[in-house]
Amino acid sequence: MVGACGSPSTPSPSGSASPSPGASVDGGPSPSTSPTPVPSATPVPSPSPLAYVVQRGDTLTSIARRHGTTARSIAFWNRVTYPSLDPDSPDYAPNTIVVGWRLTVWPGQVVDEQNPPPGPSPTPRPSLVLPPGATPRPDGVSLVVDHGPRDSNAIALTFDMGGRLDPALGIMDWLIERGVPATIFPTGKTATTTAIGQAVVERLAAHPDLFTLGNHTWDHPDLTELDAAAIEDQLARTELALEAATGRTPRPFMRPPDGAQDLETRQVAGRLGYAYTVMWDVDTIDWKPEADGGPTADDIVARVLARAQGGSIVLMHLGGFNTLEALPRIVDGLRERGLEPVRLGRMFGAG
Repeated sequence: MVGACGSPSTPSPSGSASPSPGASVDGGPSPSTSPTPVPSATPVPSPSPLAYVVQRGDTLTSIARRHGTTARSIAFWNRVTYPSLDPDSPDYAPNTIVVGWRLTVWPGQVVDEQNPPPGPSPTPRPSLVLPPGATPRPDGVSLVVDHGPRDSNAIALTFDMGGRLDPALGIMDWLIERGVPATIFPTGKTATTTAIGQAVVERLAAHPDLFTLGNHTWDHPDLTELDAAAIEDQLARTELALEAATGRTPRPFMRPPDGAQDLETRQVAGRLGYAYTVMWDVDTIDWKPEADGGPTADDIVARVLARAQGGSIVLMHLGGFNTLEALPRIVDGLRERGLEPVRLGRMFGAG
């Protein structure tokens, strides 16, 4: 009973222990029975990346400070996924990042710029094939167009502006930085009475080589519910305001709000010099938020790339949800398919 409750005695070590490696066995001192342990090196864990989701107000610099790295390192790590972050590209735009982007970040690490991570493969620009577009009607009635010449590889990216304005300036700056042609249809009221609208118009005026200007009415009414005088007022007021702001006319392109048009609308528009009533054949539905069933950035990209063909006119909005995030993949995807963005003015030979 006692033995069961006590501690067992520890046996004495044997004197016939084998010598440790390197010890003398020819009459020298007896080796220690327990070899001296050799300290093993503590393994240093390899750094692991994290996926950082861009939040409103973030910049590459603020993200870098938070994770002990540099803005250019983050750019290098993410330049394949987001080509606009490629420091070696002439289109490098480190000041434009989009809420929702998933950035790879290696905390505490800095890229060796003499040996940076591989960059994206360049997307070649296809040679442009652009036969003449549809000509205006001889009777002066505005011609409805929803696409340009199908035997061309040109495609028109068009953006309406009215209502929601975020991220209008980001989209305009992205188009300018990358030299991507587009057509802008602002409402006169938004373009001339809001700070963002005015800034958009200033950018448009400064880059006539990139942007065609169109008329989207003064305040976005359903033109089919107005009489001829009211239709004329909507278009004429906007034209005067846009010409004063840009030094350019929106003629000959008019886009009716929500695509609502009829013969009277087209007669009035034609009489005012709007030879083309511009519709679309690819609708991104980017004006609708995800919470209401609207498209994600992936949905927008997939919709455009699945439906676009030669001569397509793509409808987007400068205030579109997820539009800015989708744009780089849209343009790269179109070019991979041999399609090249152009202004409506070039597609229809109208300036």
